[in-house]
Amino acid sequence: MTTKKKSTKEEDTVEAKPAKPAKKSGGAAAAARKILADESPQSKLAEHGETMMEGPRTAATQSARVLSEVIAEKPELVVPLVAKFAKGVSSSNKRVVQTSAEALPAIARIAPARVARQLDVLKNSFEQANDVGKDGLVRTFAALCTASVAYQKRLEPVLTLALNGANGKTLFEWTQIVLPALKGEPHARARAVVEGRLNLIPRSYAQQIADFLGIKLRLRYR
Repeated sequence: MTTKKKSTKEEDTVEAKPAKPAKKSGGAAAAARKILADESPQSKLAEHGETMMEGPRTAATQSARVLSEVIAEKPELVVPLVAKFAKGVSSSNKRVVQTSAEALPAIARIAPARVARQLDVLKNSFEQANDVGKDGLVRTFAALCTASVAYQKRLEPVLTLALNGANGKTLFEWTQIVLPALKGEPHARARAVVEGRLNLIPRSYAQQIADFLGIKLRLRYR
């Protein structure tokens, strides 16, 4: 009897242990999964786009996170929100900027003409955007130039501005993105801008850029 009671107490003790709390089903990832599973997700995406740009800061941040999750899975779904992202890339909300910087290059690869309609806004946003926003814009502009050489003339001035103002690390990254996207004279001029800055940036980055371009650094720089 004693053994039986002891065993019962042990069983009761085990059963009484609190279960581990289940992972919350909320959050941006869960909200995105729900949207992706919907047969008609556009209305919900439109709501998040509106909240991202017009809602209170906390709500705007959360909507930006949800949209970021969607962009990672199915960027084609956010194409209708391109005008929101064009404004969001220079937002004061850093999370909105990050999501917009992720969205715009992806949309430019999928639907370049839709992004091209926002070119004036995007070009005017470059100087006031933060570093993340600038990077997203450069990647967007490069994607457009890759899609069609027709965009080169319109984008060459802002790309030149970007290459002229970039620090060593960023210049190395953008050189690998911008130069392959350009053809003919625009390519030659952008390359000249990059080469002209090699003696103005840290040697480590200058050497990496020189290696990418297939040139030797000048002796005076070494």
